[in-house]
Amino acid sequence: MSSGCWAAHTPEAIAPATAPRAVRARSMAIRHCNRRATPGVRQVMESNRHLARARTKGVNPITYWIVRGLMQPFFLVYFRMSRIGREHVPDEGPVILAANHRSFLDPFVIATMSRRPLYYVAKKELFRRPLTAWLLNSLGAFPIDRGNADEDAMATARDILARGDAVLIFPEGTRTRPGTLGSPRRGVGRLALETGAPVVPVAVIGTEAIRRGWRIRPHKVRLRAGAPLRFPVVHEPSAQLAGAVTDRIWPCVMLQWEWLGGLPPIRRAAVIGAGSWGTGLAVALARAGVQVELATRTPQQAALLRSAGVNERYLPGVPLPDGVEVLDAHDLELGRHDLVVLAVPARALPEVVAAHGAQITGRTGVLVAAKGLVPPLGTLPTAYVAERTVARGVACLGGPAHAADALDHGAALVVGTADGALGRQIADLLVCAGLYAETSTDAVGVELAGAAKNAAALAAATAAPAGPNAAGAAAGRVFAEVDAYARGRGARAETFAGLAGTGDLIATMVAQGSRNRRAGELLAAGLAPEEIELQLGQAAESLDALPLLARALHDGGMDAPAVSGLADVVEGRVAAGAWADTITAPAPRRRRFVRAA
Repeated sequence: MSSGCWAAHTPEAIAPATAPRAVRARSMAIRHCNRRATPGVRQVMESNRHLARARTKGVNPITYWIVRGLMQPFFLVYFRMSRIGREHVPDEGPVILAANHRSFLDPFVIATMSRRPLYYVAKKELFRRPLTAWLLNSLGAFPIDRGNADEDAMATARDILARGDAVLIFPEGTRTRPGTLGSPRRGVGRLALETGAPVVPVAVIGTEAIRRGWRIRPHKVRLRAGAPLRFPVVHEPSAQLAGAVTDRIWPCVMLQWEWLGGLPPIRRAAVIGAGSWGTGLAVALARAGVQVELATRTPQQAALLRSAGVNERYLPGVPLPDGVEVLDAHDLELGRHDLVVLAVPARALPEVVAAHGAQITGRTGVLVAAKGLVPPLGTLPTAYVAERTVARGVACLGGPAHAADALDHGAALVVGTADGALGRQIADLLVCAGLYAETSTDAVGVELAGAAKNAAALAAATAAPAGPNAAGAAAGRVFAEVDAYARGRGARAETFAGLAGTGDLIATMVAQGSRNRRAGELLAAGLAPEEIELQLGQAAESLDALPLLARALHDGGMDAPAVSGLADVVEGRVAAGAWADTITAPAPRRRRFVRAA
């Protein structure tokens, strides 16, 4: 007796109660096998039925025109829908409409651009409920298995076009929001080549904002269609050819999108600050296809970088790509850039913002790469920039990312910003450059985690002469005190526990060229901050941030003995060894260090 796949097609076999236990167990296994197989078989059969109806019968005309007769006036009145370029959609003959995808309402809104029924693909999960599946199928939808090469859905689209009907394709493959348009897949190019049908680029904007939970809001919706594109018929086109045709179609969709006021992609960026991280970010953005201007402090530094083609002082061995143009910061014209990266220490932000902030326009995003606090008040860098510019959004960058290692072996970064569109744009660029990037709305947590990381690394290196226990305790207590302060300002616990906090701290402690760790070693040797910076040749942001952090924690009502003691060491009021001794010494009964959550 076998429990193979034949069991799915035979009646259930139930063993008598008097049968041996092994036989009864085998019988139960066959029954369970039948029950598991039935839903999958039914789902495939239902999917095939919906595809067959779309191929042969088409829409249900009564249902379709009743629903459209109700929805179109509703869209025109409630959404104040405007349609531009309807003359580009032919009234007869096969045609492919290629559009961006923002909302579940997109197929119904775009259908009003055509004076005939429009067929479109929908994810197969929407066809699980019989009533919903019947209604969608009656309105022209047919199922597709997203993420897989669904040949049945493609064959259905070809048959629909062969009989002279219109098909709507979303090349992005799924809804993309917020921000700019997503990356297209080559299916639309393949369909255009196999059928020879003209392709009409369509953009829709506003549908992403109409839904909040179950509430449909009266938000303005606009659509625009461009002139049709035609391609020769190619049987069995290669993946490369289909991709090339898709790359021809998608910019036309982007053109309609930007004409409607949609957010354009980041094409030009300015990086202010040609240190190691500024140069590294310029190289990464250029690898992502962005035209980059790298601004230096002086004309002499710009001339040296241009002639050498490499930043030998801060990032040796990494040649500047052709997409990076080096110039003096005074020659920057920020009004033409989509993104401005401020890759300078936090203490230099006031000077940089004073010099260039007025040039930043409302269409420009700003990425702040500083990890620290801005003097004299200890302001967070993104808040400082946002208060003094009209940028459309300000983001910060966190996570373990030492420049040379990031370009050679990759890095995992966190883009912190309340502007979801800007965050996704920057993260997508970093991914295109070969890095891992995630977004977080906890910008306060990302920035304070970076400051805590620097302070903890400095603390560990400063206390290291007292032994590994003192070094570990110093780092842990400084980190915990800043974490507690950040929670009070609304930061999330997972931010400090993730890449922006502990991940960055570990990378700083093991990196060979860690400036903050080296600064702690020199501080323990008795050098003053001014002497330390001369030896490092670069700024160690922890030395600038410690006094500001201590003041911020004090003003926030925090009892932070580890941070305040380390600040006293930085400012020369306490010897490094004396402070390190307090880290492992028994605390007074009424005074305890902050405990990590």
